[in-house]
Parts: sequence; C-alpha cells; structure tokens
Amino acid sequence: MRQRNRRVRWEGLLWIACLVLAPLAAGEESTRAALIKAEREKKAADLRPDEPARAEAFMNKYLNRNATQKLTIGAYGLSLKIGGAATGQGFALGPQYLRQDLRRGNVSLLTNYQITDSASTRGEFTLALPRLANERMYLDFSARRHNYNRIDYYGPGPDSEKDGRTNYRYEDMAFDSRFWVNLGRSFFAGPSAGAVMVNVGPGKNEDVSSTEEVYTPEQAPGIDRQTDFLRFGAVAGFDWRDSPLGARQGGVYGAVYDYYKDTGIKKHDFHMLKLRAEQYLPYHNKRRVIALRAQTILTWARSGQVVPFYFQPVLGGSEELRGYRSYRFYGDNALMMNAEYRWEVFSGMDAAVFADAGKVFQDKAKLNFKDLESDVGFGFRFNVRNATFLRLDFGFSDEGFMFWMKFNDVFVKKPVGRSSPEHIF
Repeated sequence: MRQRNRRVRWEGLLWIACLVLAPLAAGEESTRAALIKAEREKKAADLRPDEPARAEAFMNKYLNRNATQKLTIGAYGLSLKIGGAATGQGFALGPQYLRQDLRRGNVSLLTNYQITDSASTRGEFTLALPRLANERMYLDFSARRHNYNRIDYYGPGPDSEKDGRTNYRYEDMAFDSRFWVNLGRSFFAGPSAGAVMVNVGPGKNEDVSSTEEVYTPEQAPGIDRQTDFLRFGAVAGFDWRDSPLGARQGGVYGAVYDYYKDTGIKKHDFHMLKLRAEQYLPYHNKRRVIALRAQTILTWARSGQVVPFYFQPVLGGSEELRGYRSYRFYGDNALMMNAEYRWEVFSGMDAAVFADAGKVFQDKAKLNFKDLESDVGFGFRFNVRNATFLRLDFGFSDEGFMFWMKFNDVFVKKPVGRSSPEHIF
C-alpha cells in the first residue's frame, strides 16, 4: 500500500512538471520558428538572379527578338532562304515562299530561288498533299533546277590524289513525284517516279583545271556526252525522331531504291540502293546526346553500261568526312559512319566533338571496315525551336584542317544524287 502511494505521488509530480514546462517548450519552439522564418525572409530579400555569361546573354537576347524566325520563317509565307546550295558554291541566299496551312493544312506549297556569290543558282517548286486519307497517305509533285559552276572532281576511286583536283559545271532540270503510305505510327513506304536532264561543262574555278582537260571519259564516265534519264524508285523507313531538323532522341532507319534509265545515248542505265541508320541517345534530360549514323550507297550497272561520274556516291565535305575537302572521293559504292557527342552549353547553343570514317570502292566485296579514311573534330550548333539553324565544324584529317559553316544540322535529309527525290530521311 505504501509503494502504491509512492508511485501515485511520483506520477502526480510528473504531470505537474509537464504542465509547468509545456508552455515554456512551446514558447521556445515558437521562438525558434520565428527565428527561422525571419532568417528565410532575410535570405529571400537578398536573393539575386544568376548573371548569365556574356555569350549566353547575347544568344538569349537574339532568340527572344525572334531574329532568326523573322528571317527564316518570315511573314505570310515569304522569307529568306539561307544556304542549301551544293558545297563549294559559296553563300546561297534568295527569296522563299512556304505555306503549309493552305486548305486548312491539306495543301502545302514551297517555292524558292537562290543565287550564290559564285553566280551558281538553284530553285525548287513543290506542291504537296500531306493529309490524304485521314493523314495515312502523302503525295507531292516537285521540280528542281541547279546550275552549279564549280563542282570539284579529284579522279576516280579511293586512290585519287589531293593534287588531282579539277572542277566542272553541273546543270540539271528534274521533275519528280512521290507517294507513300503511313503504315503505322512511324513506318512509311511508297514509290517515286521522275525525270532528270543533265548537262556537264567546263568549270568556272580558274584556280584549278577544268575536269575534261585532265580526265578521260574512262576516268570520268559521262564527261564527254550527257543524256536524259527516267527514274523509278521506292522508299521504306521507320522514323521516330523527336525532331527531324535537330533530333535529340529516337532514330530513323530506311532504304531508298532508284533505277535510272538512260533515254538518250543508252550508256548509263544503273540501279542505286541507299541504306541508312541514324540513332540519338540522350541523357541528362536531353542536354547531352550521342548521335550515331551509318550509311551505305551501292550501285549496279547493266552489262556494257556505266554509272556517270556526276551521279556516283561522293565522300568529303561538311556532312560526311569533315576533315576532307568537298567531293574528295568518288566511286560506284560508298560506306560512311559518323559519331557525335553533343552537350548543351546554354539554351540555344550546343557544343560537339565528332569522329567520321568512310570510303568509296568499286568492288562490292570491299563493303567492310578496312582501309577507311577518317577524321576527328569539334563544332557548335545554334538552335531555336528544336531546329539547328547554324552549324560550325572544325575537322582534322591527314590531309589537313577544314572549317565548315552550314545552315542545317549535320544529319540532314539528303538526296541520292544532286537532283534525286528528297525523301524524308
């Protein structure tokens, strides 16, 4: 009984202590909360925005003014088209009219004309129906005209010499139509047909010899006599890039086949097959990207026929082997590979390091990874709205150093041959 009374007494004292100390503890906690709140308000009052670097501030100011958009997108469909001529022709500039909203988006119209500082010219007209059958089908009609005054030629095959540089004039007029069906979310396939008229003449670059003065028709088939072609082809591909003009994720894989029928001198019937795989591997919230591309172009000529040199696959320049001059290697077949590591320096500009490898070859048995030409380099990509509008690349190879300034992404959709139908990859 005495023990129980003692325990009750201690419990009573404990409750009294709690009742006395609780207000003090609450007051202390309230005081601490007030101090924390005051400190937080003081820090908030002292906050200052991070000052961007001068380059970043300039780019942000430039992009916020929409200067690029005003030039390249324009108003009411009218704009300036910058770049796009064959490499080596100089700076290309001219008017463009582009409307993708005609008939509520069911009709698209593109036409432009450009001239370069070397007096080369190019023009195109395309009328497209992009939403046929509930956007399951696509149809377009196009016409293109090129007059390039100074395309380089170094001689045939992988053993051509750097000192063998010559130049020729390439002129054509092409008409094409494409039709394809969207067979799924990212898969498409369909045929194409067209015609192209070609003329080749003396080059206008007086610093080097004209091609016909140095190379024979056996070394440069078609240099002496030109012809007209009909062509029939097909395309199939799988495209799941997040943006075709400046992709950071996804990939595109496909094949383009074209048969060229010589309707004039009957010497240049041939088949061409282009296989391409492109993959983008992003990380750090797409601020860093590994971009990979592999591509091969193979040609077959019937017995007694040859592929004209101006339609042969070419390596060298701003898209393939960036450490070599434009059109450095010509051959009936080609293999090329590119790898880039890109990272965002600030909004609107990425830096990149890259490596390229490839070769041309006559015998298809040499479709392997031996005897490749290669280069390495670095560059910068300026972009707006997920599209690259300016690219600077510095390439280094055993033939020296090359600098490229282009108004497109390095992995642009590129036609097979200078007037082939421009498929979407």
